[in-house]
Amino acid sequence: MAEDLTLLRDGLTRLLEAFDFDVVEGVDNGPALLPALLRHRPDVAIIDVRLPPTYTDEGLKAAVAARTSIPGLPVLVLSQHVEPLYARELLTGSRGGVGYLLKERVSDVEQFVQAVHRVAAGGTAFDPEVIAQLMARQAPLAGLTQRERDVLEHIAEGRSNAAIAGRLFITEKVVSKYINNIFAKLGLPPSEDVNRRVLAVLMFLDAGT
Repeated sequence: MAEDLTLLRDGLTRLLEAFDFDVVEGVDNGPALLPALLRHRPDVAIIDVRLPPTYTDEGLKAAVAARTSIPGLPVLVLSQHVEPLYARELLTGSRGGVGYLLKERVSDVEQFVQAVHRVAAGGTAFDPEVIAQLMARQAPLAGLTQRERDVLEHIAEGRSNAAIAGRLFITEKVVSKYINNIFAKLGLPPSEDVNRRVLAVLMFLDAGT
């Protein structure tokens, strides 16, 4: 875990340990993060984007460098601000295991823990506000209808087909049809080795900026 605020770092550590996570190390600056990631090769890294000494993109740079050395290293970003460029850099060349949550909007402990588990398992967990701002900055993906974009947005938030159906007031069968349409339009054929839901989300977000 990389977080420069001691109280927040210790609080998150205690919270995660209460849910049976083993926090192998906590760092409070950018230079210490990359060696820690390479040394431990964690199941998931929870990082703040802005860390000492520059408070710019220290955390992100370390995460991107670590994922170059450890392909697929799951990273969950906790930030105070939506940083579209940072999100795009994190997604470049990735096949999943990424998340971007806003600190002030994490109000449900169980949902946060579920997000950590989801990213660790190779899935995605994006705050709706992050998705909204990324969408506002990107050109529409060619061929996707508005409803298909709505479904893809919910997939990015980590929702299941049943949860999407409930949110959009449609049946799971209709959701499955939309998802199959999305896969077809994005050129994602069936594969046993690739999570097409994750790839669709990455293509969706990487189309921005």
